[in-house]
Amino acid sequence: MFGRSLYATFAVLALAATACGGGQESYASIVDKAKNDKKLVIGVKADQPGLGLRTPDGSFAGFDVEVAKYVAKELGVDAANITFKETVSANREAFIEQGQVDMVVATYSITDARKQKVSFAGPYFVAGQDLLVRADDAALTGPEALNGKKLCSVAGSTSAQKVKTEYAKEAQLQEERTYSACVDRVLGGQLDAMTTDNVILAGYGAQHAGKLKIVGKPFSTEKYGIGLKKDDTAGRKAVNDALQKMFSDGSWTKALQSSVGASGFALPQAPQLERY
Repeated sequence: MFGRSLYATFAVLALAATACGGGQESYASIVDKAKNDKKLVIGVKADQPGLGLRTPDGSFAGFDVEVAKYVAKELGVDAANITFKETVSANREAFIEQGQVDMVVATYSITDARKQKVSFAGPYFVAGQDLLVRADDAALTGPEALNGKKLCSVAGSTSAQKVKTEYAKEAQLQEERTYSACVDRVLGGQLDAMTTDNVILAGYGAQHAGKLKIVGKPFSTEKYGIGLKKDDTAGRKAVNDALQKMFSDGSWTKALQSSVGASGFALPQAPQLERY
Protein backbone atom coordinates (compact mmCIF):
# COMPACT_ATOMS: atom_id res chain seq x y z
CA MET A 1 0.00 0.00 0.00
CA PHE A 2 2.82 2.33 0.87
CA GLY A 3 4.37 1.77 -2.55
CA ARG A 4 1.13 2.59 -4.33
CA SER A 5 0.59 5.69 -2.20
CA LEU A 6 4.11 6.90 -2.89
CA TYR A 7 3.67 6.24 -6.60
CA ALA A 8 0.42 8.23 -6.61
CA THR A 9 2.14 11.13 -4.86
CA PHE A 10 4.94 11.17 -7.43
CA ALA A 11 2.39 11.04 -10.24
CA VAL A 12 0.58 14.10 -8.88
CA LEU A 13 3.88 15.97 -8.48
CA ALA A 14 4.87 15.08 -12.02
CA LEU A 15 1.59 16.39 -13.38
CA ALA A 16 1.99 19.60 -11.42
CA ALA A 17 5.51 20.05 -12.72
CA THR A 18 4.32 19.51 -16.27
CA ALA A 19 1.58 22.09 -15.85
CA CYS A 20 4.03 24.63 -14.47
CA GLY A 21 6.56 23.96 -17.20
CA GLY A 22 4.25 24.80 -20.08
CA GLY A 23 6.34 27.78 -21.21
CA GLN A 24 4.40 30.62 -22.80
CA GLU A 25 1.04 28.97 -22.24
CA SER A 26 1.50 29.39 -18.47
CA TYR A 27 1.33 33.18 -18.83
CA ALA A 28 -1.38 35.50 -20.06
CA SER A 29 1.21 37.89 -21.47
CA ILE A 30 4.80 37.95 -22.65
CA VAL A 31 5.25 40.70 -20.04
CA ASP A 32 4.60 38.17 -17.26
CA LYS A 33 6.78 35.52 -18.90
CA ALA A 34 9.70 37.96 -19.14
CA LYS A 35 9.23 39.26 -15.60
CA ASN A 36 8.95 35.86 -13.92
CA ASP A 37 11.18 33.59 -16.00
CA LYS A 38 13.72 36.17 -17.19
CA LYS A 39 13.87 34.12 -20.40
CA LEU A 40 12.26 34.36 -23.84
CA VAL A 41 12.09 32.26 -26.99
CA ILE A 42 12.08 34.46 -30.08
CA GLY A 43 11.45 33.36 -33.67
CA VAL A 44 13.80 34.82 -36.30
CA LYS A 45 14.83 34.04 -39.86
CA ALA A 46 18.09 32.13 -40.33
CA ASP A 47 18.92 32.75 -43.99
CA GLN A 48 18.45 36.48 -44.61
CA PRO A 49 21.77 38.40 -44.73
CA GLY A 50 21.60 41.65 -42.76
CA LEU A 51 18.26 40.78 -41.17
CA GLY A 52 18.22 37.31 -39.64
CA LEU A 53 21.13 35.00 -40.39
CA ARG A 54 22.55 31.99 -38.60
CA THR A 55 26.30 32.50 -38.30
CA PRO A 56 28.93 29.74 -38.51
CA ASP A 57 29.10 29.50 -34.70
CA GLY A 58 25.34 28.85 -34.52
CA SER A 59 24.32 32.26 -33.20
CA PHE A 60 22.02 34.70 -35.03
CA ALA A 61 22.82 38.15 -36.41
CA GLY A 62 21.05 40.93 -38.27
CA PHE A 63 18.70 43.87 -37.85
CA ASP A 64 15.72 41.75 -36.74
CA VAL A 65 17.94 40.09 -34.15
CA GLU A 66 19.09 43.47 -32.81
CA VAL A 67 15.47 44.65 -32.58
CA ALA A 68 14.56 41.45 -30.73
CA LYS A 69 17.43 41.90 -28.25
CA TYR A 70 16.49 45.52 -27.56
CA VAL A 71 12.83 44.72 -26.99
CA ALA A 72 13.69 41.75 -24.78
CA LYS A 73 15.98 43.92 -22.65
CA GLU A 74 13.20 46.48 -22.20
CA LEU A 75 10.96 43.62 -21.02
CA GLY A 76 13.64 42.58 -18.50
CA VAL A 77 15.42 39.77 -20.36
CA ASP A 78 19.15 39.89 -21.12
CA ALA A 79 20.40 38.80 -24.53
CA ALA A 80 22.14 35.82 -22.92
CA ASN A 81 18.74 34.49 -21.81
CA ILE A 82 17.11 34.63 -25.25
CA THR A 83 16.69 31.40 -27.16
CA PHE A 84 16.48 32.23 -30.86
CA LYS A 85 14.44 29.74 -32.87
CA GLU A 86 14.49 29.58 -36.65
CA THR A 87 11.16 30.37 -38.28
CA VAL A 88 10.22 30.34 -41.96
CA SER A 89 7.42 32.35 -43.54
CA ALA A 90 4.97 29.44 -43.51
CA ASN A 91 5.19 28.59 -39.79
CA ARG A 92 5.26 31.95 -38.01
CA GLU A 93 1.58 32.02 -37.00
CA ALA A 94 1.66 28.36 -35.95
CA PHE A 95 4.75 28.87 -33.78
CA ILE A 96 3.05 31.75 -31.95
CA GLU A 97 -0.30 29.98 -31.59
CA GLN A 98 1.32 26.76 -30.33
CA GLY A 99 3.53 28.58 -27.82
CA GLN A 100 6.74 27.40 -29.49
CA VAL A 101 7.94 31.02 -29.42
CA ASP A 102 7.04 34.02 -27.27
CA MET A 103 7.33 36.46 -30.15
CA VAL A 104 8.41 36.54 -33.79
CA VAL A 105 10.77 39.16 -35.26
CA ALA A 106 11.26 37.83 -38.78
CA THR A 107 10.54 40.32 -41.61
CA TYR A 108 6.91 39.67 -40.67
CA SER A 109 4.57 41.90 -42.68
CA ILE A 110 1.49 43.10 -40.79
CA THR A 111 -1.67 42.09 -42.67
CA ASP A 112 -5.34 41.94 -41.76
CA ALA A 113 -5.41 38.20 -42.47
CA ARG A 114 -2.53 37.54 -40.10
CA LYS A 115 -4.15 39.72 -37.43
CA GLN A 116 -6.92 37.14 -37.28
CA LYS A 117 -4.42 34.68 -35.79
CA VAL A 118 -1.76 36.75 -34.02
CA SER A 119 -1.23 40.22 -32.57
CA PHE A 120 1.29 42.74 -33.92
CA ALA A 121 3.40 45.48 -32.39
CA GLY A 122 5.04 47.96 -34.73
CA PRO A 123 5.77 48.48 -37.51
CA TYR A 124 9.48 48.73 -36.80
CA PHE A 125 10.44 48.87 -40.50
CA VAL A 126 8.69 49.56 -43.81
CA ALA A 127 9.91 47.78 -46.94
CA GLY A 128 8.56 47.24 -50.47
CA GLN A 129 8.33 44.10 -52.57
CA ASP A 130 10.75 43.95 -55.50
CA LEU A 131 12.56 41.49 -57.78
CA LEU A 132 16.05 40.00 -57.69
CA VAL A 133 17.39 38.84 -61.06
CA ARG A 134 20.72 37.87 -62.61
CA ALA A 135 22.95 40.89 -63.14
CA ASP A 136 23.06 40.42 -66.92
CA ASP A 137 19.27 40.22 -67.33
CA ALA A 138 18.05 43.37 -69.08
CA ALA A 139 14.56 42.08 -69.91
CA LEU A 140 13.05 41.85 -66.43
CA THR A 141 12.41 45.49 -65.66
CA GLY A 142 9.47 45.03 -63.30
CA PRO A 143 6.74 42.61 -62.18
CA GLU A 144 4.70 43.13 -65.38
CA ALA A 145 7.58 41.60 -67.40
CA LEU A 146 7.23 38.21 -65.67
CA ASN A 147 4.59 36.62 -67.94
CA GLY A 148 5.98 33.26 -69.08
CA LYS A 149 8.97 33.63 -66.73
CA LYS A 150 9.84 31.36 -63.81
CA LEU A 151 9.43 33.21 -60.52
CA CYS A 152 10.56 31.99 -57.10
CA SER A 153 9.28 32.83 -53.65
CA VAL A 154 8.63 31.00 -50.40
CA ALA A 155 5.51 29.31 -49.09
CA GLY A 156 3.58 31.70 -46.86
CA SER A 157 4.87 34.87 -48.54
CA THR A 158 2.45 37.35 -50.11
CA SER A 159 4.81 38.75 -52.73
CA ALA A 160 4.54 36.15 -55.51
CA GLN A 161 0.75 35.99 -55.24
CA LYS A 162 0.62 39.77 -55.66
CA VAL A 163 2.70 39.45 -58.85
CA LYS A 164 0.35 36.81 -60.29
CA THR A 165 -2.83 38.61 -59.26
CA GLU A 166 -1.94 42.17 -60.25
CA TYR A 167 0.93 42.13 -62.74
CA ALA A 168 1.68 38.86 -64.54
CA LYS A 169 -0.98 36.15 -64.47
CA GLU A 170 1.18 33.86 -66.63
CA ALA A 171 4.23 33.95 -64.37
CA GLN A 172 5.29 30.41 -63.47
CA LEU A 173 5.54 30.32 -59.70
CA GLN A 174 8.00 28.03 -57.95
CA GLU A 175 7.79 27.95 -54.15
CA GLU A 176 10.73 27.00 -51.97
CA ARG A 177 10.97 26.61 -48.21
CA THR A 178 13.59 29.36 -47.83
CA TYR A 179 14.68 32.41 -49.78
CA SER A 180 18.25 31.14 -49.94
CA ALA A 181 16.97 28.18 -51.98
CA CYS A 182 15.41 30.68 -54.42
CA VAL A 183 18.70 32.55 -54.66
CA ASP A 184 20.55 29.35 -55.57
CA ARG A 185 18.09 28.52 -58.34
CA VAL A 186 18.21 32.03 -59.85
CA LEU A 187 22.02 31.94 -59.73
CA GLY A 188 21.98 28.52 -61.38
CA GLY A 189 19.70 29.68 -64.20
CA GLN A 190 16.84 27.28 -63.42
CA LEU A 191 14.59 30.22 -62.48
CA ASP A 192 14.43 33.78 -63.80
CA ALA A 193 13.72 35.88 -60.71
CA MET A 194 12.81 35.81 -57.06
CA THR A 195 10.52 38.19 -55.25
CA THR A 196 10.26 39.38 -51.69
CA ASP A 197 10.91 42.63 -49.84
CA ASN A 198 13.63 44.94 -51.14
CA VAL A 199 15.58 45.07 -47.89
CA ILE A 200 15.80 41.25 -47.89
CA LEU A 201 16.84 41.22 -51.54
CA ALA A 202 19.51 43.84 -50.81
CA GLY A 203 21.27 41.41 -48.48
CA TYR A 204 21.34 38.68 -51.11
CA GLY A 205 22.44 41.16 -53.78
CA ALA A 206 25.37 42.23 -51.60
CA GLN A 207 26.21 38.61 -50.87
CA HIS A 208 26.41 37.87 -54.61
CA ALA A 209 27.68 41.21 -55.91
CA GLY A 210 28.15 41.24 -59.68
CA LYS A 211 25.97 38.16 -60.15
CA LEU A 212 22.58 39.38 -58.90
CA LYS A 213 20.82 42.76 -58.93
CA ILE A 214 17.62 44.30 -57.57
CA VAL A 215 15.30 45.56 -60.31
CA GLY A 216 14.54 48.60 -58.14
CA LYS A 217 10.83 48.96 -58.87
CA PRO A 218 8.99 48.33 -55.59
CA PHE A 219 5.35 47.33 -56.01
CA SER A 220 3.98 47.20 -52.46
CA THR A 221 4.35 48.55 -48.94
CA GLU A 222 5.38 45.98 -46.33
CA LYS A 223 5.16 46.99 -42.67
CA TYR A 224 7.25 44.68 -40.48
CA GLY A 225 5.71 43.93 -37.11
CA ILE A 226 6.58 41.85 -34.06
CA GLY A 227 4.17 38.94 -33.77
CA LEU A 228 2.66 38.03 -30.39
CA LYS A 229 -0.17 35.87 -29.06
CA LYS A 230 -3.52 37.02 -30.42
CA ASP A 231 -5.00 38.46 -27.23
CA ASP A 232 -1.82 39.73 -25.57
CA THR A 233 -2.84 43.38 -25.31
CA ALA A 234 -0.40 44.10 -22.46
CA GLY A 235 2.44 42.52 -24.42
CA ARG A 236 1.64 44.51 -27.54
CA LYS A 237 1.68 47.78 -25.56
CA ALA A 238 4.97 46.91 -23.83
CA VAL A 239 6.67 45.93 -27.10
CA ASN A 240 5.41 49.09 -28.81
CA ASP A 241 6.78 51.16 -25.92
CA ALA A 242 10.14 49.43 -26.32
CA LEU A 243 10.17 50.11 -30.07
CA GLN A 244 9.33 53.78 -29.51
CA LYS A 245 12.28 54.06 -27.15
CA MET A 246 14.54 52.30 -29.68
CA PHE A 247 13.48 54.82 -32.34
CA SER A 248 14.06 57.86 -30.12
CA ASP A 249 17.36 56.95 -28.43
CA GLY A 250 19.26 56.27 -31.66
CA SER A 251 19.54 52.51 -31.19
CA TRP A 252 17.26 51.75 -34.14
CA THR A 253 19.33 53.78 -36.62
CA LYS A 254 22.58 52.34 -35.25
CA ALA A 255 21.29 48.76 -35.56
CA LEU A 256 20.04 49.33 -39.11
CA GLN A 257 23.28 50.95 -40.23
CA SER A 258 25.47 48.19 -38.80
CA SER A 259 23.28 45.38 -40.17
CA VAL A 260 21.99 46.57 -43.54
CA GLY A 261 24.08 49.64 -44.39
CA ALA A 262 26.87 47.68 -46.08
CA SER A 263 24.46 46.34 -48.72
CA GLY A 264 24.01 49.83 -50.17
CA PHE A 265 20.29 49.81 -49.37
CA ALA A 266 18.97 53.34 -48.86
CA LEU A 267 18.20 53.49 -45.16
CA PRO A 268 14.81 54.98 -44.27
CA GLN A 269 13.66 56.92 -41.24
CA ALA A 270 12.02 55.07 -38.37
CA PRO A 271 8.33 54.43 -39.11
CA GLN A 272 5.29 55.57 -37.17
CA LEU A 273 3.93 52.97 -34.77
CA GLU A 274 0.36 51.83 -35.44
CA ARG A 275 -1.02 51.05 -32.01
CA TYR A 276 -4.39 49.31 -31.85
